[in-house]
Amino acid sequence: MIADWLDLTLEGHASARGMGRIPGGRYEIVAPGVLEITPDVTGPKARPCVISAGIHGNETAPIELLGELIAGLESGHLIVGAPLLLILGNLPAIRSGERFITTNLNRLFKRAEASVTGNDCPSDDEPARARQLMAAVDTFYARFPLAEGTRRLHYDMHTAIRDSLYPRFAVVPFSDGDAISASQWPILSAAGIQAVLHQHQHSWTFSHYSRHYHDADAFTLELGQVRPFGANDMAALAPMKALLAALATGTAPAEADPQAIDYFTVEVELMRQSADFTLCFSEDVANFTAFAPGSVVAEDAAAGPCVIGDTPLRVVFPNAKVEIGARAALLLAESSTPTD
Repeated sequence: MIADWLDLTLEGHASARGMGRIPGGRYEIVAPGVLEITPDVTGPKARPCVISAGIHGNETAPIELLGELIAGLESGHLIVGAPLLLILGNLPAIRSGERFITTNLNRLFKRAEASVTGNDCPSDDEPARARQLMAAVDTFYARFPLAEGTRRLHYDMHTAIRDSLYPRFAVVPFSDGDAISASQWPILSAAGIQAVLHQHQHSWTFSHYSRHYHDADAFTLELGQVRPFGANDMAALAPMKALLAALATGTAPAEADPQAIDYFTVEVELMRQSADFTLCFSEDVANFTAFAPGSVVAEDAAAGPCVIGDTPLRVVFPNAKVEIGARAALLLAESSTPTD
């Protein structure tokens, strides 16, 4: 039973293989923490969809959302109507309640010169796990052809390590290809997404992998702040739960005004250039905090001060403790449109 699979996976006892029936379709465990679900009959709005959680092991709300989706499918409350690949990412980190064990899994989704390895590589080593998950996504998308006029989909669900003025926001990975489908913005608005950040360069996150290599509509979804299991505000995530249910059943998701979302683009990528580097604001500042023109936001012995220009900018993902040469923060400008 797939609900048992979820519990056993989190406890470290799940088999790497297995298959069975659920109402309206069948499931197959294709690798540890990777579950493929295939409908007997596809719904009118069906599209191949990857839904992932736990790429960082301490981000529990998305795992609880995934568990509720699986329970609904197994009980028959939801009848599967679309191909799904459901993924629990960093299994050892989830079990230990840590963000990662050795290295950040969500920076490793880049194909090497050698071909991506298969599903039998170890799941307790983060680079090997990234290769395993890339192979699973490649196989899944290849198995299910697209209907005319549709695109593949990947929602990679996270929670943020710091507070945010927008508790629920989406990060759109950079792509050299087509823009995200316009239909996504009203869907995300109805699902409770309050802001969208368009990345300005390749980042090699899991959602970036699906967008860059498979031209999927792909997003990193930040769904609140990191909390322990059982301490998440799941009521606030009810609209996102409804969206996942619609995707799983192949039916039309709810829509709302996309202008209810605030859209941002990267204006400055603030890099640490020397050992003598300081961010000129509190370490616990919330994501999307605004800085007025003339504000000094960083001091660097090599690069000098970073001063906000004529337009207010907002900060996300600040971290003064990154290694030299790494990104210490992004400074964002507000955009009037969702176009990426």
